[in-house]
Amino acid sequence: MIRIPENKEGTGETEKLLISARKGIAYLRKERGIFHLILFLAAINLVASIYDAAFPAMMLSRNGGSEKILGLVNAVIGAATLAGSILASFVKEPKSRVRVICNCLLFSMSMENFLLAVGRTPLIWCIGGVLGWIAIPLMSTNLDAIMRLRVPEQMQGRVYSVRNSLQFFTIPIGYFLGGFLVDQIFEPVMAVQREESLLIKLFGAGKGSGAALLFFVLAFAGIGVCLYFRHDKHIWELEQ
Repeated sequence: MIRIPENKEGTGETEKLLISARKGIAYLRKERGIFHLILFLAAINLVASIYDAAFPAMMLSRNGGSEKILGLVNAVIGAATLAGSILASFVKEPKSRVRVICNCLLFSMSMENFLLAVGRTPLIWCIGGVLGWIAIPLMSTNLDAIMRLRVPEQMQGRVYSVRNSLQFFTIPIGYFLGGFLVDQIFEPVMAVQREESLLIKLFGAGKGSGAALLFFVLAFAGIGVCLYFRHDKHIWELEQ
């Protein structure tokens, strides 16, 4: 039902891949705000992918967890994301898109990870999933708007290809780190704790407690990333 105008201009010669990539990189070197925004999302993706790697391990091992509980929490996260997408469709254009991006990510990265860390029941995990994902579509909407409004149309293909390489290369690194940190560091740390220790009181004992401790660390990592880039002057120049 949405009319998309046809591009009447000729496509001209096909540009070689390396030349296209070089132009995209050159544009980002000049447009520091867009470049730093991409770095912001790359850092967030690193934290989020560590979360993704540890999430099933904790769900399946905590308090007799099962695949049904994992499926329930994932279903709630999916419903929250859908609700957030619907909400983003009706929300008016904000006065500051950068502020919305920073605030949504700060809220998401802190609330869900803290509740997953200290929660012991599927209800708390579901609440964490809702709080963690309902604001993500609103963030994505404003991120896409900035990219499309700030980057000239003839440069968008080049810039988006470079953006995808920079923004998403941290995801496989995060998957590796998530498994490594849980198995080699956090689970062994929790295994040697005494029953009366503070860590046991906060995160419980047995399998899954190490993943819970990791989520607690990820909450502060996510907050740190958001606060660092929130004070990046080049990102705020995108508001001009």
